[in-house]
Amino acid sequence: MTRLLTTLAALCLLALPALASGDVPLGDDGLHKPGWLRETFKDLGDDLAEAEAEGRRLVLIWEQRGCIYCTKMHTDVFTDPEIDALIREKYFFVQLNLFGDVEVTDFDGTTLSEREMAKRWGIFFTPTMMFMPESAPEDGNAARGAVATMPGAFGRGTTYDLLTWILERGYDTDEHFQHYHARMINERRAKGE
Repeated sequence: MTRLLTTLAALCLLALPALASGDVPLGDDGLHKPGWLRETFKDLGDDLAEAEAEGRRLVLIWEQRGCIYCTKMHTDVFTDPEIDALIREKYFFVQLNLFGDVEVTDFDGTTLSEREMAKRWGIFFTPTMMFMPESAPEDGNAARGAVATMPGAFGRGTTYDLLTWILERGYDTDEHFQHYHARMINERRAKGE
């Protein structure tokens, strides 16, 4: 029994560096699966309604197997305690696979595989985050209705500011995200952060 406990303790100690480095488990599809991702039927009307009922903002995040930029976001950025907390408290993230075969239903009822929906919406880079409006877009097309689309991997500051800008509905103001982000950087510097 003592030998078994010693072996288990040693295995736990070996796992600590991986946990500390921000490793996020991979799913069978090769995509990162943090605990805040929502498993849905990928019907955007239903997803938006569920997000709204919970007081959250719907975000579609496009990823692909082997994407080094996706890995950077999941291990270095989304694991930041402030960003992780903001996502868990205020957002409803649905993951889409750039080359996936799972069916996605757009707001207008169009149903296509993930890979075909990526073509319809003009998504060709991962990661790409599409921030959905608070109500379904009039023409029913998620890409045209998105309040912001952010392709690429960005650092903690940019990502935190983007998530905050969306929650503050900055897209409805005259302050462009780049100006908002610059203002936030200057405010953090003034505070010595």
